[in-house]
Amino acid sequence: MKQLIERLKQGNHSLVIETTDGVMTFDTRGVSTLYDLLTNQPQLLDGSRVADKVVGKGAAALMLLGKVREVHALTISQPALDLFQRYGMRVTYEKVVDNIINRAGNDICPVEKLCMNCETPQQALPLISSFLADMKK
Repeated sequence: MKQLIERLKQGNHSLVIETTDGVMTFDTRGVSTLYDLLTNQPQLLDGSRVADKVVGKGAAALMLLGKVREVHALTISQPALDLFQRYGMRVTYEKVVDNIINRAGNDICPVEKLCMNCETPQQALPLISSFLADMKK
């Protein structure tokens, strides 16, 4: 995991995933990359190790649904950490915050808000799906 964390930081990436096929890096913000991987290439997440810059509850739900095996977050929200712990995810982190903040810095991240009352990852998936579909319009 140490090499993934170093790669995340040194490359200023948003997400680094280690699969059985190798290491992939991503630079997009938000949950769209995880959602795309889960819906289009779920085998890449299954059993993978992930280093992520910012993990909110929505991202945590997607990682759990994708059967990620281990996660390291530079910043994680308490709701995401609680969800990971409820499902026995191996997770390490550098900073815990009450909630992930939106890009403008003036409110809670919209995906974090959407997923706030979700008790399971399965409950979060359709909410995230609808949110991302609306963003593409």
